[in-house]
Amino acid sequence: MRAQRRKNNKPRKGKHAEGGFTLIEASMATVIIGVGVLAMVDAQSSFITANLWSNHAASATFLANEIRELTRNLPKHDPVHGLYIDADTDVLTGWGPDGGETTVDDFDDIDDFDGIEFSDIGTPGLDDGDLPGPINAFGEVIPEIMIDGTEMGFTTGSDFTGQAMVGWTQRVFVEKIEPFDTSSAVSNRFFEVPNGSFPGRAVDEYPLRVTVQVLYQGTNDISADLVTEVVWVIP
Repeated sequence: MRAQRRKNNKPRKGKHAEGGFTLIEASMATVIIGVGVLAMVDAQSSFITANLWSNHAASATFLANEIRELTRNLPKHDPVHGLYIDADTDVLTGWGPDGGETTVDDFDDIDDFDGIEFSDIGTPGLDDGDLPGPINAFGEVIPEIMIDGTEMGFTTGSDFTGQAMVGWTQRVFVEKIEPFDTSSAVSNRFFEVPNGSFPGRAVDEYPLRVTVQVLYQGTNDISADLVTEVVWVIP
């Protein structure tokens, strides 16, 4: 009986292990859960960034094509005076905005757009090379639309002044190019004299290459980033 009693009172092995987790097990579980949470946060952040860039790319493509539509039916050079080199002064005349052309509504040919920027910080007049924008295919400034669908702007007295799309810039370049090599640009005043059977080529008889760059600068960005670039050739 005494031997049997000692046998029954013998402590069980692993009694403490059955009562809960060890410190090492708890630490491992914390590490695993932490890694999983960080992976989810990183994936969510990447998704938001990709979605934002996708929206910016779509907006930039839209803005570039608006310039293309605006210039689609315009002649290459001024329809009245054309493009020529003045015989007396040897100065190229007719490239860029002509006298009195100070707004996009005044532009009546493609070369008027060379070097012009349309942005939300653009000011009326061409003294600084920029104009209010970005603009649509009708030459109208595109407003910033708030989340409730109304235009962003401010009121002075009874007058409402709309705010253009914030942070966006349309930058336009116009270049003369070789007739048989659209990748090669030539000087604005370049022309070819007759040579043998070649009748020559006047200064206004070259194709034009139009490049529209669309840039965006966010509130916390140091500088504007190029989002898209659209290029086309006018024979």
